[in-house]
Amino acid sequence: MRYILPEGLRYSTLSERRRFYRDEFKLSRVSRWIGRLGGRIVFAVIIGRNTKIYLKRFSRHFSKTIIIDDYEDLGEVRSLILKFLPESVYYDRNIYSRVESPLRSSGQELAFDLDPENIVCPIHGSLRDKMRRGQGLSFCSLEFKMVRMKTIELYERLSSLFTDISVVYSGRGFHLHIFDPETFTWSPGERRRWALKVKREGYPIDEWVTTGGMRLIRLPYSLHSMVSRIVTPLTVSQLECFDPVKSRICIPRFIGEG
Repeated sequence: MRYILPEGLRYSTLSERRRFYRDEFKLSRVSRWIGRLGGRIVFAVIIGRNTKIYLKRFSRHFSKTIIIDDYEDLGEVRSLILKFLPESVYYDRNIYSRVESPLRSSGQELAFDLDPENIVCPIHGSLRDKMRRGQGLSFCSLEFKMVRMKTIELYERLSSLFTDISVVYSGRGFHLHIFDPETFTWSPGERRRWALKVKREGYPIDEWVTTGGMRLIRLPYSLHSMVSRIVTPLTVSQLECFDPVKSRICIPRFIGEG
C-alpha cells in the first residue's frame, strides 16, 4: 500500500536516490551541522521500510535500522549511503566521546518533532482514524499547513526560554533542534516533563523524540525518499511561507529538471 501525499510529492526511485547522494549531498553542510554537537556522531539508515523500494540484495534487511558507527570520515559515510541507497538517513542525538570504545553517552541533543499525522484533520480525521485505514503516514496539504503553523507557534514559545534553536523541514513535518549547552545534560525526567508539558499545550509532537527514547533524527541535507524532498534547515522567515511543493531550497535536481 502506498501512502497518500499532497499533489507534487512522490516516492524517489533508486536511481534518483543514487543521483542525489552522488551529486547533491553536501558533506560540508553536514559537517557544519554535526560539528555543533561535538564528539563522535553515529549515523543510521533505513533502506525501504515505508516505500518498499530497495535494492533486491537487501531484501532481508530493507525494514531494519542499520547503524553506521565505524567509519573514517564523512566521505566513507557517503559511500555507505550509496551502497544502501536508503529511503532515510538519520543521526543519533546522543553525545559520544571520540575516543571511548564502546561508545558511552555523556548527554543528548534536545529536539521536538512535529509531524502532520499528529494533526486532527477536518477531512481525514485523527492519527487513529488513519491508522485504521492503514494510512498512518499519509497527510494532505491542509495537515501540512496546520503543522507548519503549530511549528511557528512552538518556536515562538521556546524562544522565550532557549537562545539557540534551529528549525528543520524534515520531509513531512518539522524538527526544532535546541543547542543551548545546558540542555545537553538534562536528565530523562526533565526531558519527559518538557515533552508532556508541550504535548498538553496542544502541540502535535512525537513525545518520545523529546524524552530521548527515540535517539535518531533525520540528518539535515539528506533526502527524504518518501516525498522526494531534501531535509532542509530553515530560517523563521522561510518557515512562515514554506511550501515543500514549490520551495526550491528543498527540491532535488531530479525533480526540478524533470
